[in-house]
Amino acid sequence: MILTEKQLHDSTAYLKSKGFEAPEIGIVLGTGLGKLVDEIEDQIVAHYNQIPFFPLATVGFHTGKLIYGTFEGKKVVVMQGRFHLYEGYDLMDITYPIRVMHQLGIKKLFISNASGAINLNFKKGDMMLIEDHINLQGSSPLAFKNVAQFGDRFVDMLEPYDVAMRAKLIVIAKKEGIRLHRGVYASVVGPQLETKAEYRMLNILGADAVGMSTVPEVIVANHLRLPIVAVSVLTDECNPDNLQPVNIQEIIAVAEHTEPKMVRLFRALINEI
Repeated sequence: MILTEKQLHDSTAYLKSKGFEAPEIGIVLGTGLGKLVDEIEDQIVAHYNQIPFFPLATVGFHTGKLIYGTFEGKKVVVMQGRFHLYEGYDLMDITYPIRVMHQLGIKKLFISNASGAINLNFKKGDMMLIEDHINLQGSSPLAFKNVAQFGDRFVDMLEPYDVAMRAKLIVIAKKEGIRLHRGVYASVVGPQLETKAEYRMLNILGADAVGMSTVPEVIVANHLRLPIVAVSVLTDECNPDNLQPVNIQEIIAVAEHTEPKMVRLFRALINEI
């Protein structure tokens, strides 16, 4: 798609007509991490196929709707279902919802994902606060001709994840007795999982976890000067010397089992900002 101001206006106008008024926080939910929406009060739902210029989620466990409401006393808009390169979308499609949420008025962005643990000190069912990332998706969501209409072409990525929110989340995790690792997230294209050699390569590169999302959204959020905090739920252990066949249903089950702890972290952080 070609990004235009009219597209963003039409998408935003439709959502405002539904009652999506002045959300403070945007939340992107990853694979198996959709139950946070059960705690949102006074919900208004917009399905992706009803929003002008929105892409459609094609993965079965990504439901494909924007949910607006109140969570811990703050107005939030939640993406239940995100987009991926492996579905055939381009990076502009994948990040379009971030631009729309920004147009609606969000001031901060929370991101979650399910990922594999490269760092063998991290275990299945743990969580990792993303402190930095490695973009292995082969391109950038800012690599289009008219990008300067929407922000600076050359975006600084010294601290792509907000330092203050990261610090708060670390304190919250300790207070709540929740194990929260800190590390580097590598984003790959997928949908195939990595080979043993690729896991070894990622470890050499300094990645602590690997997944197929998040980085495009983070780049665009930085383009929009939108503070971000991101948490990975570690759903499998990527030990190349003891690698087991992938079981997607088990990955989803681990994400669902761990999700209540992630919700506790997000709830407490929202209370503090």
